[in-house]
Amino acid sequence: MKQHLFISLRITVALLVITCGIYPAAVWGIGQLAFSHQANGSLIKRNGRVIGSELIGQNFTSARYFHPRPSAVNFDPSASGGSNLGPTSRKLSERIAADTQALGGRNVPADAVTTSASGVDPHISPANAMLQVTRVAKARGMDENRLRAIVRQHTEGRFLGVFGEPRVNVLLLNLALDDSHAATR
Repeated sequence: MKQHLFISLRITVALLVITCGIYPAAVWGIGQLAFSHQANGSLIKRNGRVIGSELIGQNFTSARYFHPRPSAVNFDPSASGGSNLGPTSRKLSERIAADTQALGGRNVPADAVTTSASGVDPHISPANAMLQVTRVAKARGMDENRLRAIVRQHTEGRFLGVFGEPRVNVLLLNLALDDSHAATR
């Protein structure tokens, strides 16, 4: 009996050291060496200050910027999650109808009026971005064709050419927009 107990304790300690020490340290080290930017949150810095992450959506409300998709958690990553409103919810249906009307009422991309599962999705569809071009161009006094070209430059394709849908990272697009606008001044 004692022999089995000591064997069990040795195995438990060995697995504890491996799974709670060696393995996490190895994964952390590989992440820091091979994927430092991603392992540290894909943070974006401007003038030495962190202004956001490529992975977490932000709420842009100015007409001068592209807007993200709606958020059920007000873009708070600590409260990440969707709403509990289902497809038969009258409240959800009314909100989507009002948002659709506010965007012109016709040919509105789904991601322009529906929330993501996380509530902090950093991407919108290219169609959603193109829907916003007129508003942003007018607010900035820019040529719409030039703005469409910037959107196309920042459209990410399908992962490995097969998985997912084309998408536009709103934060990166807005930063590029600021950079291009500053360059023309």
